[in-house]
Amino acid sequence: MSRSLAYTSSPLLASRTPVWRSKFIVGAIAFGFVGLAGRAAWVQVFGNEFFRKQGEVRFARTLELPANRGRILDRNGLLLATSVPVPSIWAIPEDVERDPAKLAQLAKLLEMPRAELERKLQDEDRSFVWLKRQVEEPVAQQIAALDMKGIYQRKEYKRRYPEGEAAAHVVGFTNVEDRGQEGIELAFNQDLAGRPGSRRVIKDRLGRVVEDVREQVPPVPGRDLQLSIDSKVQFFAYQKLRDAVTEHKAKAGSVVVLDSTTGEVLALANYPSYEPGKRQNLSGAQLRNRALTDTFEPGSTMKPFIAALALEKGLVRPDSTIQTAPGRLQIGGSTISDAHPQGLLTVNQVIQKSSNVGTVKLAMQMQPREMWEMFSQVGFGQKPQLDFPGAVSGRLRAHRTWRPIEQATMSYGYGLSASLFQLARAYTVFARDGDLVPSTLLKAPGPAAGVRVLDPKTARAVRHMLHLVTISGGTAPKAQTMGYSVGGKTGTARKQEGRGYADRKYRGFFVGVAPVDNPRIVVAVMIDEPSGGKYFGGDVAAPVFSATVQQTLRLLGVQPDMNVKPQVVVEAVEESF
Repeated sequence: MSRSLAYTSSPLLASRTPVWRSKFIVGAIAFGFVGLAGRAAWVQVFGNEFFRKQGEVRFARTLELPANRGRILDRNGLLLATSVPVPSIWAIPEDVERDPAKLAQLAKLLEMPRAELERKLQDEDRSFVWLKRQVEEPVAQQIAALDMKGIYQRKEYKRRYPEGEAAAHVVGFTNVEDRGQEGIELAFNQDLAGRPGSRRVIKDRLGRVVEDVREQVPPVPGRDLQLSIDSKVQFFAYQKLRDAVTEHKAKAGSVVVLDSTTGEVLALANYPSYEPGKRQNLSGAQLRNRALTDTFEPGSTMKPFIAALALEKGLVRPDSTIQTAPGRLQIGGSTISDAHPQGLLTVNQVIQKSSNVGTVKLAMQMQPREMWEMFSQVGFGQKPQLDFPGAVSGRLRAHRTWRPIEQATMSYGYGLSASLFQLARAYTVFARDGDLVPSTLLKAPGPAAGVRVLDPKTARAVRHMLHLVTISGGTAPKAQTMGYSVGGKTGTARKQEGRGYADRKYRGFFVGVAPVDNPRIVVAVMIDEPSGGKYFGGDVAAPVFSATVQQTLRLLGVQPDMNVKPQVVVEAVEESF
């Protein structure tokens, strides 16, 4: 017989549950569902922008499409710099396959220590790390053959410089980001760089592109740039300069070649130099564009400007005589002397034999202001108006501060400073019959208009004096050039050290024009600290001038103006300095 249970005997079961409690529970559950529905609506419909952006951060990427950097060409269209596509190696650290053998082989291909590779891959929270930028194509192919998970390649552009070290100081170079760092690459970086494009894509966790999100923005290539430089003239000038620096055991040297009709820079070379595409372990001495950045006291190369000013003011004629005996001159408490006493000299001979005493006697007939104005008009003490980084202004103090001895020494190139480029440009006033031409590193459409500085008759008279310097009895017979008449001026200056001058450290210069009757080019040469036994400008710099002039005029198609070989070269008259 079954036993009945008395449920009502339990106090808990016997008590009556309030109706409001059950309604509260049902209401709470309903409210929760409404809240979840509202939240879902907010996330999915009304406030989805934040979450969409968070999703894009994790899966969407904007890929930069690099622009092809513009080419740099010489005046004849030959390449000085161009960009080529090259692969770069990158990785997703958390996905990289940790096979020791493959990692060792990868490190070897990347030419880096195994420890450095491990260091780059150790941060697994990073989704991107460069392993090596701009590797050679064969290396990239070997890396791809490893088939390592997490290792990827990306196309970038790398600059190539066909002319190498010969044109390095003109062209300059770019960094790994393809931004100009030196030379033309820096000066015209905005024009050359172009504008990169973009591509918005969705990637999976392995870095693979799944789909494009929006329309691709194509890159805008950089603009090509054509320079005034003639790569053949540039290479030849560099080669002759390098040989001279080596022969005379010099510290360095520079050459500047200007087209006097257009103001174009045909060559600008320095030694020592460097390979723009291989810049490991470079020194400042190799990188420095000495022709534009280094200043020095120009020595006797300033004497023709004093002669020109004296002629211009009517103080003398070319055949006027000046007594230079006994080869010494007292100015205040200082003595100015010539290397060899010359006695009675014409103004022509003062320049031909580079007499300090004769030049000072001319200068002291003038006011300091007149000398200062002449020097300023031809560009000394002023930064060259040239689109190139690092060009310096040199030093030319205000004439009000000149003492008599300073006026005297400035007449033969001490007490002021200039760069070799400034010196070359100043001599265009003699090459262009009194006009000073603006200079440019970009190819010019035709002859340039100059600024009148001297009377044409004065400029031609000084040009004749410069020609006398290069023949027998002058200080630079070694400047003579086969087939072409030349004129120029030597300079030899002691180097400053501290507040004084070094005993056995010199700079030798030669600046000249060719052909003499109708000049087409101006060439300036500087040899720094020759130590092979010769240091006069007529010995160390004039031969570089001669070879450069001959090659340049031939390349420009200038007809020879001399029928036979140059005059027999005899020992040069030692210049005073």
